[in-house]
Amino acid sequence: MDFLKELGIKQKNLGASTGLDWIGTKEREEIEIYSPVDGEFIASVYQASAEDYEKVITKAHEAFLYWRSVPAPKRGEVVRQIGLKLREYKKPLGTLVSYEMGKSLQEGLGEVQEMIDICDFAVGQSRQLYGFTMQSERENHRMYDQYHPLGVVGIISAFNFPVAVWSWNAMIAAVCGDTNLWKPSSKVPLTAIAVQNILGKVIRENNLPEGLFSLVIGRGSTIGERLINDKRIPLVSITGSIDVGRHAAEAIAKRFGKAILELGGNNAIIISKEADLKLTIPAVVFGAVGTAGQRCTTTRRLIVHEEVYDQVKTALLKAYKSLRIGNPLNEKNHVGPLIDKAAVELFINALQRLKKEGGKILYGGEVLKGKGYESGCYVVPVIAEAKNEYEIVQEETFAPILYLIKYKGDIQNAINIQNDVVQGLSSAIFTNNLREAETFLSAAGSDCGIANVNVGTSGAEIGGAFGGEKQTGGGRESGSDAWKLYMRRQTNTINFGTKLPLAQGIKFEI
Repeated sequence: MDFLKELGIKQKNLGASTGLDWIGTKEREEIEIYSPVDGEFIASVYQASAEDYEKVITKAHEAFLYWRSVPAPKRGEVVRQIGLKLREYKKPLGTLVSYEMGKSLQEGLGEVQEMIDICDFAVGQSRQLYGFTMQSERENHRMYDQYHPLGVVGIISAFNFPVAVWSWNAMIAAVCGDTNLWKPSSKVPLTAIAVQNILGKVIRENNLPEGLFSLVIGRGSTIGERLINDKRIPLVSITGSIDVGRHAAEAIAKRFGKAILELGGNNAIIISKEADLKLTIPAVVFGAVGTAGQRCTTTRRLIVHEEVYDQVKTALLKAYKSLRIGNPLNEKNHVGPLIDKAAVELFINALQRLKKEGGKILYGGEVLKGKGYESGCYVVPVIAEAKNEYEIVQEETFAPILYLIKYKGDIQNAINIQNDVVQGLSSAIFTNNLREAETFLSAAGSDCGIANVNVGTSGAEIGGAFGGEKQTGGGRESGSDAWKLYMRRQTNTINFGTKLPLAQGIKFEI
């Protein structure tokens, strides 16, 4: 395939890189990558060893000692060039994202566009790493705070966004003066290798040291455990399940490191009786079936007022019946495959549990077979009636299952249902009632990190800080002031007088 050659993907690839050199040997355990699109073999990767990891982290730390002294606007210039290079490779990289992961080509290209957008954002941020000036209670004293580079930032990314979420962290960290060590999901390592090849071009063109952007592909037990326990990595950003995040957070906390946790979501859209359904239904469908339900911001629960419940159900059934399921590289198709057959099993098991608990499947649930579905990873998205208290509804199933839940009375009843899960990532309400919208956004409203009005749960822009509450982890990435997490904060006091007054009026004479 031409796009693989253009991105420097070989039939067999090494699994560790310092940005300039690829490290390892072909004697390591080999991961074979098959596309969920058609079941075809793409390429293989030799997993990094503990020795490879040590070489990479050593170079990353050495590069930090240099990079932290480079003026932030000049660091931003390097990130600007990365954005330009990504523009050159948008089509082949977006195609690889789609083919390796299974999301639609439009979403694959959109993911690369997110990378480009965060580069642009980070360039501007490189001139805005602001501190604050405070008024001292002591005469002839000045106080201010400032931010310094933190160190090597570890980034552990998930399969569903193979490149975008890495870039949210890496580009912001880079302008903050940090270097990056990336451990991608072993389900989608080829996109990470392709990105590393693109970065290498910018590093060479600017005569930069190796180690600014590093990559290690390997087992969690080998590479992941070393990364989260490594005292040379002051901050680790992790995207994954709640269980993965809990384990990592405990390990990082034991060494007093910092963690950005982007974990599970169980996102709901509330549909008020005063909602504009022409606006609502397309947002629900994209939120529920986009990326085949494999987004952390996927719409999983639909909380609908009883007065419009039947109308919403009818409109959704009509919309789902019109969905085209198939090869995601064909832009006419809406829904591609799940990542692998293990994900299909989770989908099937979730539906079995739903039925046992009393839920009713209104549409979908089949695993598609035959021509065009040879990979065995294509399923028909599901609409089901359920109750919020069902155990399966309380969990996050990474598949296109939408639970319809009816509510009565005022909007607070719907908000209470929405908040009654352990996850707290994304949420939305569709209503034309100003009081309902403002209640939803108030302190008594949604308890999620993201709360939208007349906008769906998925498809966040990079300008806002992204993250959730409760067991979603509480971390924030990307825009707003998320940059502060990648730096160490320092308060400074300067005495420019001839006396030494103490704070709080304390007297100490010798």
